Amino acid sequence: MSTVLLEAAGVRKAYGPTDALTAASLRVCAGEVVALMGPSGAGKSTLLHCLAGIVRPDDGTVRYQGEDLAVLTDRARSALRRTDFGFVFQFGQLVPELTCLENVALPLRLNGERGRASAKRAREMLAELGLADIAGRRPGEVSGGQGQRVAVARALVTSPRVVFADEPTGALDSLNGEQVMQLLTTVARERGTAVVLVTHEPRVAAYSDREVVVRDGRTRELEVIR
Repeated sequence: MSTVLLEAAGVRKAYGPTDALTAASLRVCAGEVVALMGPSGAGKSTLLHCLAGIVRPDDGTVRYQGEDLAVLTDRARSALRRTDFGFVFQFGQLVPELTCLENVALPLRLNGERGRASAKRAREMLAELGLADIAGRRPGEVSGGQGQRVAVARALVTSPRVVFADEPTGALDSLNGEQVMQLLTTVARERGTAVVLVTHEPRVAAYSDREVVVRDGRTRELEVIR
């Protein structure tokens, strides 16, 4: 049986008088891809942020490898996001002043790795993802699809246990979106990395092992035949 990495139980989160989550529960195992689906405003991104320790739930628990994230200090949660967690966002959020190589190396540098060693690992990661030829270019000099693949490389370069992807193909056309999802899920599965994916697109969710619908702040797992 696969190891449970992340587990949310009865998570509630409100912003003022509005409940974003009312009773959300979810388990994520090592090496699996889980898609969080649902309409806009259903609470998908809020659940993702709770799972990643960015947002503290008002009630319920989120455990990573059995440890309650709520009892960790802000520094400890930040450290997890630099080492054990990777992130891919809708618009990549690459630093425009840095080259693609420097963007991929950035998480390593933030962890205190030396420049030459971090550059070597970043170059290897770009090569693994077929991006070696754009290492010296800046984000504004590459296509949207290439930029998003660089963001995937940045998320994976620290060898995280979990990658959180929030609408990672939302700003891409269908072809580039398919390429990004194939790349992300293939590399993650090869490395035994779990992926928690927020999307409202069935074609993107089709890359997952499980689909969980978030609606009215609650979660419901779909039975999907692959």
